[in-house]
Amino acid sequence: MILAGGSSSRLGEEKSLLEFAGRPLLCQTMEKLRQVTDEVIVVARDEEHARCLKELAGELVSEPKAIFTWDSMVGFGPVAGLDAGMRCAKGSLAFATGCDLPFLNLEVIDRLFDLADAKEGYEAAVPVQPNGFLEPLHSVYDREKMLSACQRALQKGERRIHVPLQELCVHRIPVQWLRPLDPELLTFFNLNTPQDLKEARLICALGQR
Repeated sequence: MILAGGSSSRLGEEKSLLEFAGRPLLCQTMEKLRQVTDEVIVVARDEEHARCLKELAGELVSEPKAIFTWDSMVGFGPVAGLDAGMRCAKGSLAFATGCDLPFLNLEVIDRLFDLADAKEGYEAAVPVQPNGFLEPLHSVYDREKMLSACQRALQKGERRIHVPLQELCVHRIPVQWLRPLDPELLTFFNLNTPQDLKEARLICALGQR
């Protein structure tokens, strides 16, 4: 699922509509995820925004069908987005990401699905940066467990994504484990500021991705 409802205040332009390498970044993300998942769910901020994104996606809306939904509660950020997306998903595991990661690595995503292994007792596979920063929007979740945790968080008025995470048995994946698949770890490069966008376009122009 792709959470596309953020305000993009620091970047200065809406991430879900952002043109990158000649195409809307949302469309590129949808195309990539279709290669490693059975379904793609786009979570907008509201119903009107969902209609706008569906129109933007154009032919990507057709088979395999993409699902467009919107945050279950206004102003509750990724927790409301995850809640809405998990409600729509059919699989037992779901990969959740934002619409602002231009270099998503499909091998890394596949590996995260492997690492969210229920046989080992895990309910999520969440990458962890060397400074301890979690990457909850580049993670795989047990759909039912995360849905229940998000619903409880919303009932308590919690909008911080680490709150539902605390309820899950999380397999914390040091990002260094993923370097053999993505040496520069560009899969985690996200666009928060104009400088990030400039750097990402330079990386693309230089052919690194």
